[in-house]
Amino acid sequence: MNEFVLNHPIITHKLAILRDINTGTKEVRELVTEISTILFYEAMRDAKLEKTTIETPLEKMDTGMLNEDYYAIVPILRAGMGMVDGILNVIPNAKIGHIGLYRNEETFEPVEYYYKMPDGIDKREVIVIDPMLATGGSASATISRLKQDGVTKIKLLCIVAAPQGIKTIEDDHPDVEIFCATVDRELNENAYILPGLGDAGDRVYGTK
Repeated sequence: MNEFVLNHPIITHKLAILRDINTGTKEVRELVTEISTILFYEAMRDAKLEKTTIETPLEKMDTGMLNEDYYAIVPILRAGMGMVDGILNVIPNAKIGHIGLYRNEETFEPVEYYYKMPDGIDKREVIVIDPMLATGGSASATISRLKQDGVTKIKLLCIVAAPQGIKTIEDDHPDVEIFCATVDRELNENAYILPGLGDAGDRVYGTK
């Protein structure tokens, strides 16, 4: 099992506000950013540090620092863009790729319409981000596409996941770790997560 769920009272509190239909666009954006930052800290527990020497106001010391340039963030358009700032708050020099997928409303299968990655993507650790992991189709397609480009180290960050989506990733990509804030009950007949928080893109961008 490569699934990590952040069972934390602060996360539950922020999710409650985020889910609420009465929460406005500005606050939704802020909450998505905050939760994404917390998720990213958890996902980076195994980060490798490079040895370096710095000088404090009192003396020199040996310590470790992250090579931020080694990481690439790949939001799944468009909702995934809402999580980008939360990660850039932590590693502002990370590169950003983009993949655009839309869901065929009859088959629920993802259809790719845009793909642009930083140079040397195959040499980087890639963090795929999308607020909702519903069927898992879009995330799985994104991971497959990255693997075609030679990426070998991939993590998936989402805020709300459904059991079906987790199973899809575990079946299709057992090497990929999933980090999520919560796992909800199920999907409805339209493949939306229940209880969920509605359409994440619409909530973040205020389009409904």
